[in-house]
Amino acid sequence: QVQLQESGPGLVKPSQTLSLTCTVSGGSITTNSYYWSWIRQPPGKGLEWMGAIDYDGNTYYNPSLKRYTSISRDTSKNQFSLQLSSVTPEDTAVYFCGGGSSRYGREYWGQGTQVTVSS
Repeated sequence: QVQLQESGPGLVKPSQTLSLTCTVSGGSITTNSYYWSWIRQPPGKGLEWMGAIDYDGNTYYNPSLKRYTSISRDTSKNQFSLQLSSVTPEDTAVYFCGGGSSRYGREYWGQGTQVTVSS
């Protein structure tokens, strides 16, 4: 069973960079046809897809966030990461990492981590 776990600071100051890591166990992030994503949910709002990295290391971003977002991976640690620069209080949200493959009908999600942007 594939499991994902988000990690990172729960509090970030405005204008700083938010960095989160997702550690994947029970499967490899380089498995063919799998995509690994970040989504978030601000308080009282819906889910927002932020971006993804695929099994080949190709990245895909939400156009509205692309300027501030970077997703990378460390295959030696079976992890992928999110960096969101120049954060504001509007970036306060629960951040989730997920992975899956439409080819194989698989979808997995972490439990989420609360990040608050505040001085």
